[in-house]
Formats: sequence, C-alpha cells, structure tokens
Amino acid sequence: MEYNTSRGPMAIAEYGRNIQQMIEYITTIEDREKRTKAAHFIVNVMAQMHPQVKESGDYKHKLWDHLFIIADFKLDVDSPYPAPPPQVLWTKPEPLSCGNTEIKFRHYGKNITLMIEKASAYEEGPEKDALAKVIANHMKKSYLNWNRDSVTDELIEEQLGILSNGALKLKENTRLSATSDILAQNKKRRPFRPKENASQNYRGRRKPQ
Repeated sequence: MEYNTSRGPMAIAEYGRNIQQMIEYITTIEDREKRTKAAHFIVNVMAQMHPQVKESGDYKHKLWDHLFIIADFKLDVDSPYPAPPPQVLWTKPEPLSCGNTEIKFRHYGKNITLMIEKASAYEEGPEKDALAKVIANHMKKSYLNWNRDSVTDELIEEQLGILSNGALKLKENTRLSATSDILAQNKKRRPFRPKENASQNYRGRRKPQ
C-alpha cells in the first residue's frame, strides 16, 4: 500500500492527488492531438470539482493556469490561453494602497473630514456659515457616540477650526443641538433586545416549600 507520506507534494492540493496524477500522465503522451484532448477533458473535470469557480468571469483561464502549474509547466498542448510563466509562482503582487490618510480626531471619522474639506472651499457667505453649523452638529453627535459624558460647543468649534485650518468658523452666538437631545436620539436608535420569555423565567423558579 502506498501512503501519502511517501508521495511527492501536490502543486495545488484542492484538486487532489488523482487530478495531479492524471496531469502527470498526459505529459507523457507523445501524440500532441491526444495530449490536447486529454488536457481539455481534465480541465472540465476540474471545473466540476469546484463549481463555485464559475462565478468568476475568467474561470476557464484560471483552470488552464492551474493545469499548467500542476504540470510543472512541462505540458505542451493547444490551449485556448497562453501558459503562464513559471515566475508567476514566486512573483509578489504590487502592494495595494490602503488610503491610510492621517486623521487628527479619529472619533469624527473620515467622512466628516471630507465634508470639512469641501465646505472650506466655499466662498464666504451664508451658505458657508450654514454648512459650518451643520458639520459642527455632526461633529457633536459623533463626539457623544465616542464619549457619552458631555461636550461643550466651544470644544467642537475649536476642533472644527483645527480640522479646517481656520477656514470654517461658527457665527457668533451660534447654538448647536443640545447634548441631552442628541443622547436621547442615540438611545432611541439602539437595537431593542427582548428580555427572556416570562414563561421561561417562571419555569426556572423553584416552588416555595
């Protein structure tokens, strides 16, 4: 009996040992036409083994790439797609940009920062003043979500000036939404958690002796 511990490693384990042996075998077929026909058959079997791969638009291309990789790039057939270079196995992809821009006050989030940038570009006037007040109220709500104690309008105005580099200011005597009103609204938005069923509580109690 032959055990897996005595066998060589599998190139792509998800297809199993039998697929790998079939691919290794067709590399030994001398007739190119027969070899190509066998390769198409194996690709169809690979697709049936993993039907979820069909959700991607280029799944056929992916399967043929896997076929060449399992064959250690030694398979010469008439493929509908060019064989990938062996370097594909160790070439690292280009790093993705995560967009980690520095946020001075993280509890406000990036959206408010973007709103401040847009509003700062407005010309001085009533529209810009109204935007500053709306953004300040959003900042106050976000602050109270993060810190439920309290926050003063003066602190919000100060941090609005910092985030906008002085471009946004509240008009004198501007009053923001009351802290008590914001906390009450936040409390209403909390998901309702039903208490345990009364009958279950009753069954769980012991009868008095």
